Amino acid sequence: MRTCILVFFSMLFFSHSFSQKKPYLPKNSTFDPTYFPPIPDYALNSSWASLPFINDMADTVPDKNLKNNQATAAVDVFWIHPTTYIEKPKGKHSWNGDIQDKDLNAETDKTSMVYQASIFNESCKIYAPRYRQAHIFSFFTDNAKEANAAFDTAYQDVKRAFDYYLKFHNNGRPIVIASHTQGTIHAVKLLREKFVNKPLYKQLVAAYVVGMPVTKDTLKGLPPCKAEEDYGCFVSWVTYANGYYPSTYELGAKLAHCTNPLTWMSEDQNQAESSSNKGGVMKEFKLVPALCDAKVHQGILWINPPHGDMEKIANFNVADYHLFYQNVRENVAKRASKFLGK
Repeated sequence: MRTCILVFFSMLFFSHSFSQKKPYLPKNSTFDPTYFPPIPDYALNSSWASLPFINDMADTVPDKNLKNNQATAAVDVFWIHPTTYIEKPKGKHSWNGDIQDKDLNAETDKTSMVYQASIFNESCKIYAPRYRQAHIFSFFTDNAKEANAAFDTAYQDVKRAFDYYLKFHNNGRPIVIASHTQGTIHAVKLLREKFVNKPLYKQLVAAYVVGMPVTKDTLKGLPPCKAEEDYGCFVSWVTYANGYYPSTYELGAKLAHCTNPLTWMSEDQNQAESSSNKGGVMKEFKLVPALCDAKVHQGILWINPPHGDMEKIANFNVADYHLFYQNVRENVAKRASKFLGK
């Protein structure tokens, strides 16, 4: 938990610089943990941020040459979105967000669904549940019991949504698990419970567990991917400016498995030049070729920041996916194709 707290603390400053929206961080931790929003009903389409058979923000593409192929995709992705519950809680629901909160849903859709989940719409049908995500304050509080209850509430929703997806939508199709930050906390637990040493593993194309330090021991039994077409494995990275060491570094981040999303080589210490970046997206959601380079350094991913306002930023955690949008998009397609052809 301590490592997670520090990762998010540093992430907040970049998030504020990127969105100009300051997260709500109360001076005390007096939230009442007895109040939780209603349990989501995943039989309702409204309980999902994205489904392949409805129009939603994950259908978006940042370039006219890219296509949303969900109608014909042979692979599914189960996307677990990051924390978007960062503003002052409304009403009695403090620790966990209510999936019926229209403002919160809109924030999730215009950020995570557009900039992250849409990466997968070329080669996967996208299933992205709304869940009672833990408020970002849960990463900072000293009230460990209440914070753990908030995270467990969120995870139980994710697991419930995944079970519904398996029963009513999957039909034995290949699966990609993908996530970011808080979503990755839940994805790791889901992979342990549902895939590692379980029959469902044979359906796993790959896991993109990004935005949190993930060690090999964290997902013991699920190997890290070593090359761009490997399947049945996981990739992970957390992005910072070249030469920057996060406060989590000595607490364990340096032991994390880190994949270079420009080469897809496992623990590759060589610099991948920006010319190999096929396109990232920033606030304008337009594909920008050669947006940045990338290099793995002892468990973290270093980049030379894009020119302009971004040059002064050290923590690029919030942009882990969209700095490498097209490379990730093409990589998912390659792994899916290799898996289907096995």
